[in-house]
Formats: sequence, structure tokens, C-alpha cells
Amino acid sequence: FAGLADVSISEDIPVEGEITVPVGSRSPDEDYSTLDEPVRDTIMRDLKAVGKKFVHVMYPKKSSALLRDWDLWGPLVLCVSLALMLQGGSADSKDDGGPQFAEVFVIIWFGAVVITLNSKLLGGTISFFQSLCVLGYCVLPLTVAMLVCRLVLLAGSGTVSFVIRLIVVIAMFGWSTLASTAFLADSQPPNRKALVVYPIFLFYFVISWMILTFTPQ
Repeated sequence: FAGLADVSISEDIPVEGEITVPVGSRSPDEDYSTLDEPVRDTIMRDLKAVGKKFVHVMYPKKSSALLRDWDLWGPLVLCVSLALMLQGGSADSKDDGGPQFAEVFVIIWFGAVVITLNSKLLGGTISFFQSLCVLGYCVLPLTVAMLVCRLVLLAGSGTVSFVIRLIVVIAMFGWSTLASTAFLADSQPPNRKALVVYPIFLFYFVISWMILTFTPQ
């Protein structure tokens, strides 16, 4: 480096500026992180998201909210609630009890998985868990029907009670079917929509039949 001592910079050339690393502009969403937020804020945000999905089910319309921000917390709560309300009902046979918790739980989740696989095999454009999310959240009307039926059965189990329960179950069955097809139908090829809607119809029909035939011990 002996020759460097003879190198000089002319006084006519100004040497100025800032030595900085260029950083691109970041959007507020990129800087947002949930790692440092309180646990209470995280829980409240998740509860609000679940509540919004319940609203979308009760007022079904073509929206991507259930598909974009999918989760399985709502379906899990609905499935557990419905299984608990159906547990312990009496059956026709004296030796067999009514549907137990595990039976209802398995029927709901196994049915949802089968419908989802059927949708994917027919060329559906939504993911596996998105379909499970929609099918699970659309059990909400039937859960409400089960709650109403339990309240009606407290007043008695006569003909009037059966007619009221029949009307409620049919209405909520139609609501669940229409709500689920409103979210899932557009994700299927136009010539295969009937093949997707039919298993959904059977899925909610089985749940509706379990609710209608339930009688407490």
C-alpha cells in the first residue's frame, strides 16, 4: 500500500453525503405483529372473527369471509354444543340409549370430511380446511333448532310439541343447506354443482333427523 500515500483528492471535488442503507417503505400491515400484544387482545380479536362468521351464516350471502379467514374454533364449539344437547336421549329399544357424545361428534366431523373430499375430487377450488370451516359454521342454525326443541320438550311431548319441532327443524335444515351452498357452490365447476349439493343435503338431513327424533329420558 505504499502507493496510496501519494493519492490525493482534489479540493475542487466536494466529498459529502450520508452513508445510509436504503430501506423500502413498509406498509402498516408489514410492521404489525401479534407477538407483543396482550393475550386479552388476541382472544378478543379471535372472538370477534368467530362472531362475524356466525353473522355471515345467519345472513347468508355470497361472501369470501368464511373462505378467506377460515378457522375451526367455531365448528368445534358448535359440534360440542350439539353433541352435548343430543346426549342421553331415549331410543326405541330399551337396551340401547340415545346418541352418545362420541357418536354425534364422529358423525358430524366424518360427514364434513367426506363432503370435503367429494368436493375436491369433483374439481373444487377451495382448500380442505376452508370447506370444513364452511360446513362446520353452517351447523349453527341446526344447533339453534336443537336448543328450541329442548325448550319445547320441557313443556311436553304431545302432537303440538312435535309439530312445532318439525317446523323449526325443517326451517333450520333449509337455512343450513342454503347457507352452505351459497359459500361452496361457486367454487365448483358449473356442470358438477348438483353432485356437490346432494351430499351436503344428506349431511344436514341426518343431523336434522337426529334432532327431530330426540326425546329426553
